[in-house]
Amino acid sequence: MGRRCPLQIEVAARHASVADDMKVYAEKKAQRLLKFYDKIQSIRVVLDKGGDGFRCEMIVDLEHMHDLVAHTAGDEMNAAIDATVDRLERQLIEHKDRTRNRKGRGPNPHQPTRT
Repeated sequence: MGRRCPLQIEVAARHASVADDMKVYAEKKAQRLLKFYDKIQSIRVVLDKGGDGFRCEMIVDLEHMHDLVAHTAGDEMNAAIDATVDRLERQLIEHKDRTRNRKGRGPNPHQPTRT
């Protein structure tokens, strides 16, 4: 087994100050993403308060791959964080399936078959 670097989670606020308990909540939710894909190097969480409500953006830095980005706007900060984590969970599961099943995918269901 290789040595595992600790996951870096950075929580930042934009256009407003965010309470410490909200930052801890966002960090705890972002930590859950590790159970879906273990090659995550860092996660950046940006919490924003705009005129139309709250916005949460998460950027997941994957090892030797492109970054995954998800953002959600809502009336409550907790709901925006939860929805963003749900979107990233789906992206991570799809990414993991694509990388694992590269050779044995089978025919593309969207392309017509030759007869």
